Amino acid sequence: MPPVESALRILVSVDMEGVAGIVHATETNPEGHDYARGRRLMTAEANAVVAGVLAAAPGARVTVADSHGPFRNIHPEELDPRARLIRGKPRALGMLAGVRDGCDGVIFVGYHGRAGGPGVLAHTINDTVLDVRVDGRPFGEIGLNAALAGAYGVPVLMLGGDDVACAEFAELVPEGVAVATKRALGQSAAESLHPDEACGLLRRNAELAVRVRDRVAPVPSAGPVQVEIDLFRPASVELALLIPGVSRGTGARTVTYTSPDFAEAYRIVQLVAHLGRTTP
Repeated sequence: MPPVESALRILVSVDMEGVAGIVHATETNPEGHDYARGRRLMTAEANAVVAGVLAAAPGARVTVADSHGPFRNIHPEELDPRARLIRGKPRALGMLAGVRDGCDGVIFVGYHGRAGGPGVLAHTINDTVLDVRVDGRPFGEIGLNAALAGAYGVPVLMLGGDDVACAEFAELVPEGVAVATKRALGQSAAESLHPDEACGLLRRNAELAVRVRDRVAPVPSAGPVQVEIDLFRPASVELALLIPGVSRGTGARTVTYTSPDFAEAYRIVQLVAHLGRTTP
């Protein structure tokens, strides 16, 4: 197939828990003994997607957002030199830093299912959050980031992760390309493709996703937006209530916030989650 127009701007948001071969927190945590391997596998999947995007659009501007934990996981010197890298935190738009700078499509790599689900290393932002609901609908990181992209009119073209993450993505973006690199067998177990096979699959599907991007619509996310956040620790609720506009929800561990737009709601969810790790 001929290349698509080269002026495309693609943002690749890369998490780690959904990467092929990864099943345990010791592989995703900087203090874990297998973290060095996790970084290599994450970088390889990012490179595979960059290569796929550029195979479809050789002149595209591809930006990779390191979006796991400390946001400092991908080896900069090992990333495809044709891509730009966003790393470090805090970032106002978190995992989607760069989306408001002009973007024609987003690709999620290494993503995982939401908190409470059956996916590998499933969670939402961190272990202090039990659930997030947007206008009553449960959202994990996939939903939050897809809706944030939608707030800027940007479609999510593809997701790579386990089968649970793929199903979650398909509910939100049925026209998008979902690439299952492993099958969840539990919170810390999976049947995984070989990393090389997974990278080949991601590369081919990233090329396909860019070629058929016109069929994918942004996730609707017009305001006002009401978010409800269930927190693990009662102290986290008390801290969240210090934020202007945040109030108690119907449950003892629930806080709620009504925002005029999704971008603001997203920032509030991020702040509440990070406050949850603070000891009063």
